[in-house]
Amino acid sequence: MKQITVIIAALFALTAPVASIAAMDHGSMDMGHGAHQGDVAHEEVVGGVKATFKVMSMKEHMKAMNMDMPKEMKETHHIAVEFKDAKTGKALTEGDVKIKVQNPDKSDQSKVLMGMQGHFGADFDLSKKGKYGVMCKFQLKDGKTRSAKFWYTIK
Repeated sequence: MKQITVIIAALFALTAPVASIAAMDHGSMDMGHGAHQGDVAHEEVVGGVKATFKVMSMKEHMKAMNMDMPKEMKETHHIAVEFKDAKTGKALTEGDVKIKVQNPDKSDQSKVLMGMQGHFGADFDLSKKGKYGVMCKFQLKDGKTRSAKFWYTIK
């Protein structure tokens, strides 16, 4: 019985560093997002906040981070949004951001975007040709809820 207890304790000790890595804040990590690539898909000012949306292929996104594309990845594109104070140009990097994408076949996918070095981003499956409706709802540090929406076409 003591052997099993020792083995279990050893396993917990070995997995603690892995758990702490998984819990790290991506905003503090340099993942190559600084010079964010991708097409500017949409830009607008909403309630004093300039929102700039960029869309890039996952191959382009992974290359920018010096990473290989995982074979099992089903998402084809990364959607990033940068928020800036419309008057001062100061980056707004704290808040909650959600995007809902309406696919060409009218199905949809929704994700909470993760904060990443000056922008928020998540990966989506935009594998079908056609028009995608992108709807973003965001609440930044000032507590106001804002939204933006646009169409993005995959040819």
